[in-house]
Parts: sequence; C-alpha cells; structure tokens
Amino acid sequence: MEEVLNLFSEIIENETFIYGVFSNLRKKNVDDFTKVNMKPVLIKDELKFQFTYEYPTKVLHKNLNPLESVDEVENLLRETFRQGMVFTTEADYQILISKKGKVSILKKNPTRESIDLSHNRKKLYILEEGKPIDFFVRLGIMNAKGKVLAKKYDKFRQINRFLELVADVIPHLDKNRSLNIIDFGCGKSYLTFALYYYLVTILNLDVNIIGLDLKEDVINFCNRVAGDLNYEKLKFKHGDIKDFEGVKEVDMVVTLHACDTATDAALVKAVNWDAQVILSVPCCQHEFFDKIYNPVLEPMLTHGIIKEKLASLVTDSLRANVLEILGYQVQLLEFIDMEHTPKNILIRAIKTGNRDNTYAIKKYKEFKEFWNLKDLYLENALGERIE
Repeated sequence: MEEVLNLFSEIIENETFIYGVFSNLRKKNVDDFTKVNMKPVLIKDELKFQFTYEYPTKVLHKNLNPLESVDEVENLLRETFRQGMVFTTEADYQILISKKGKVSILKKNPTRESIDLSHNRKKLYILEEGKPIDFFVRLGIMNAKGKVLAKKYDKFRQINRFLELVADVIPHLDKNRSLNIIDFGCGKSYLTFALYYYLVTILNLDVNIIGLDLKEDVINFCNRVAGDLNYEKLKFKHGDIKDFEGVKEVDMVVTLHACDTATDAALVKAVNWDAQVILSVPCCQHEFFDKIYNPVLEPMLTHGIIKEKLASLVTDSLRANVLEILGYQVQLLEFIDMEHTPKNILIRAIKTGNRDNTYAIKKYKEFKEFWNLKDLYLENALGERIE
C-alpha cells in the first residue's frame, strides 16, 4: 500500500490530479456505498478534494484537505475496494489489489487534459497563481511552472491577505523618496520577501527592507535567498528588537507574531521613529494574564482558557488605545481565518499627527481602572512620550 500512498502524495503535491474512481467492493453489503468518486475543488479559495460516496439510494459528499485525502484513499483501498482509476494531466493510473493484498499499478498515457476546480468562483489575488514568482519558487510555495503546491495553499492565501492589507496603506507613504521598512521577528520571512516583491517588482517603489530575528541560522538562510534572487535592498540581521539600532528614520514597521512584550518593544520603536505605518499581529500576550481583575467578571477569570483569551483582547485593545493617544488612526482587523491560527488580529495604525487626544486618554484611564491594571510595559517603555 506504500506505493499507492507515494503515488497519491506526489500527484496531489504536483497538482496534476484530475479525477479518481474507486470501485470493485471487497465485501458487498446492501447498506454500504458501492463506489466513490474523487475530484479537486476550490472552497473559499482553498484547495480541497471532494469525495462522493454512492449508496444504493443516496449520495453523500465529504470535502477533505490534501493530507486527509491521502489518508482517505489509503483507507478506501485497504478496507473497501480492490480497484482505483486515477486520471492526471500526466498519466492515467489503474490500481489493482489482489485477494492476498498485492498491489499493482498500471500506468497509461493521459486521457484528460484539464483540471476543473470550479466549486466557487476563483478569487483574484495580488500575487496570482499560474506564472512562476521567483521567491515563491525559491521558498517552496510554487513549483517551477507557477502552480501553488497543495500543502502550501494556506500560506499562499495568507501572503495575499497580508499584501491586501499593505495595499490599503500605500497612499499614506511618501512614494517620491526611498522608503525604509523594518520587519521585526521576521522568521523564515515569507511575508518579508512578499512585501519586497510587491513594492519593488509590482509597484516599482524604491524601498529598503530589513528583517530582524533572533535565530541566526534563519537570518543566514534569508540573506542567501535574497542574494540568489538579486533582492539588493532586502537585508536580514540577527538581533533582539529592544536592542536594534542603526536606523534613524523608518516609514513602516511590520511585526507579525512577535511573542508577548516583543510586540510592545516593536511598537515602541515604531512610535519613536514616528513611523507612518505600523502593521502588527501580536502573539502570546502574557503580560496581563496575572494582572487583569474585576470582581464582576469573576466567572470568566476563574477559567484559564477564557482568561487567556480575555487577556489577549485586553492587551490588544490597550495597544490600540495607546497608539490613538500618540496620533495614530488605528484599526483592528482579521488577518487570516480562525481555522488556521487563533492569533488572527492585526493592528493597523496610520500616523495622522492629530494629537487632539483628550477622549482617547479618558478611555485609556477608565479601561485600565476597570481591569485594575498598573505598571504596564508599554507605558514604562514610552516614558515621557506617553505622558
């Protein structure tokens, strides 16, 4: 059965799969399905595989992700059927299983030419599928033909969602000069490379981007990739956000999934640079977990999982409030779907220079008092600026 799993894994990863039919029951039961059809579909812009189970009096459907689909194929051929017909753009395969469990795979010339994914209308992305994009290929998101690999489709969607959020702030940047952008906690830098490609290759802007991360091996890898792709103004540096120096003016600060107060450290840097745009997806907000308290909300605060979620929401709300006090227009937006990560709130702040902040200060003080919060990292780090 291992050869069947390898075959399906390869077909799905290369996105050559068109259609599959599983038949010839091992044991006949009048209440069971007698045949199963399989085809790829796009559901909410996500690649799924639809299994259709044909019963004597009804038909049932099940949509599975790529990994689940490989497991389902194994289960069908191991437990239920002795034959499978698989049609791909490169070949047709007939899978035969003997009564003793011996597997034979016959390969023939392809008889079908196209893949129909029309379950939902295909979404238009900023970075489209169908033509190779150099950093996507280099980072293993696309193959050399421009096809997004099935297991990387969520990452493909996430990158495009991020670029949609970036596109909205472009009018607030001075495009008549060189722009400086810092990405704190860049990690493997899928989004950093995407940001550079979008701003330089698509929008033809003059930008300098620096990615910073604590993992030296990751930084070395990213610098090699940037060099290979001739991304001349994209550099990666090893270091801590709090200690980062060497840049006097920054137009945009990006910090995605920086843990706990590392997000606050990045916000402090951005504010002190008077950055025009801040894009931040916080992660692991622990600072307020042991600090928030209000007797009225005791039923929520006694449950750890609820308190953790509540602490995260309180933290991000106060961060947004502080940025408003400091002259930013702030939105809290959904970054990607909850099914992919629970950390899906993005703080998008645009510098307006409006310091008529009496109401914002009033809200901030009342909110802190409600939650019994004192000695906050963001306040202490901003010092006189917040005062």
